Amino acid sequence: MKTLITNALLVNEGTLVEGDLLIDGERIAQVGGAITATDDMQVVDAAGRMLMPGMIDDQVHFREPGLTSKGDLFTESRAAVVGGTTSFMDMPNVNPAIITRDALRAKYELAAGRCHGNFAFYFGATNDNIDEIRALKPEETCGIKAFMGASTGSLLVDDDNALDLLFKHAPVLVVTHCEDSPTIWANEREARDRYGDAVPIEQHPEIRSSAACVASSQKAMGLARKYDARLHVLHLTTADEMAQFEPGPLAGKRITGEACIHHLWFHADDYARLGTRIKCNPAVKYERDRDALREALVDGRLDVIATDHAPHLLSEKDRHYFAAPAGMPLTQHALVAALDLAPKLGQDATFVVSKCAHMPAELFGIAERGYLREGYYADLALVNPDAPHTATDANVLYKCEWTPFVDTTFQHRVESTWVNGTQVFDGERVSEQIVGQPLRCDSSRAHTPSA
Repeated sequence: MKTLITNALLVNEGTLVEGDLLIDGERIAQVGGAITATDDMQVVDAAGRMLMPGMIDDQVHFREPGLTSKGDLFTESRAAVVGGTTSFMDMPNVNPAIITRDALRAKYELAAGRCHGNFAFYFGATNDNIDEIRALKPEETCGIKAFMGASTGSLLVDDDNALDLLFKHAPVLVVTHCEDSPTIWANEREARDRYGDAVPIEQHPEIRSSAACVASSQKAMGLARKYDARLHVLHLTTADEMAQFEPGPLAGKRITGEACIHHLWFHADDYARLGTRIKCNPAVKYERDRDALREALVDGRLDVIATDHAPHLLSEKDRHYFAAPAGMPLTQHALVAALDLAPKLGQDATFVVSKCAHMPAELFGIAERGYLREGYYADLALVNPDAPHTATDANVLYKCEWTPFVDTTFQHRVESTWVNGTQVFDGERVSEQIVGQPLRCDSSRAHTPSA
């Protein structure tokens, strides 16, 4: 059946325009203007609400395989579509880690028929898997993930020769977690000397310091320039790092940066209320850092908004500083949080759609998604901009059953989500149909605006 969405405010490519959109099968058949309904169409009256491309989240940890007590591809993708995220890219630090092409193929097989949204998977770099990296084909993965510093999980690339080989031979985009381990370890020793094991969570941005982030991101950018590699630096957190990035549009950039919604929303004062709920790596830092990220997002030094969705059980989070794992669940509220944030940045919904849908599609070379365009896949979110609702632990769909946004009231609300032309969320229920597909990515090329 065809679906006609009428009386929508279409948010797309820098414009907010009243109009209709027709879905035929998996794709957008017509967009804009008034479209006449026929008997073979299901009609959805948007009643002036915003219709936009669904969010493409370029960084999630859905915990499968091997860590499924925390989350899995089914549960976390279900929460994502409720939040208007229609595509996601999942990280390789699972068990077993995705560090061989066989493991990567096995993960795609595992995901088939289980993801509510569209999916792609990163390949993990190690100190000794350069032969596997060289053999990768661009269509096999959205990118190569390099943990260039201590983090959760077992993956770490800390050998300088291995890093050189990675940046020299990577056939696709390299994405990095940038924190300098020796700096962090020295900060941890100082904290233990002062507090023993009872280190307060407020020390997290001092331990996972700005200096640790800057040292590592500078190293990654230096290697990218040395080998003319494409580099995307994930979850940037510091004001000091922002000077390293080039402002302006995405087209032609070889080095790009990501901001995560929690680093744009929270700052160090929030530790007093939320404690280890907002412990993550890199750390939520200070108000001046958060404000610098927001400024860099507006002027184009930062190119995309993502989540780094990383669930843990509350029983794990409710431990002392060193025992509490880093990471938090975020996909169900990321899009509405970004839309609520936009006016504080002097921006509107078109800015959010650019950073959450258009730019990820361009950056990763995702075919026929990320825009409201005829012939593109119908991955859509219908959003009410004036529907206050409060996030609670009880109303999230994550397997871990909690949210760092607890007791936050958002003004925007996702009221419907379509993936590949199927309405997977109607504002109340998630469809039993599983329609997510593998994303067709080619991150090997320099990104240029899609025609």
